[in-house]
Amino acid sequence: MVELARAVADPPRVLLLDEPASGMTGDERGQLAAVVRHLADEEGCAVLLVEHNVAFVMELCARVVVLDLGRVLAHGTAAEVRADPEVRDAYLGAAAP
Repeated sequence: MVELARAVADPPRVLLLDEPASGMTGDERGQLAAVVRHLADEEGCAVLLVEHNVAFVMELCARVVVLDLGRVLAHGTAAEVRADPEVRDAYLGAAAP
């Protein structure tokens, strides 16, 4: 969170985040999501998020691009990506809704 505060001290037009939720508790991830949403929605900052926490990504992102071994596996809204059979097989497991 300190690194994020430093990155937005001078309001950026684009914010690149690489695994920001790594090592965070659920409460901390919620706080991070609120800050990122505020930056995107209220400050007009474009955000590029690279993250392996699928639940965090699906909750936070308007558009999702899923990569698998360097190739685009799927892209679209969180609902579209979640419903993609290749994404389910590669990341979510066959039982995912």
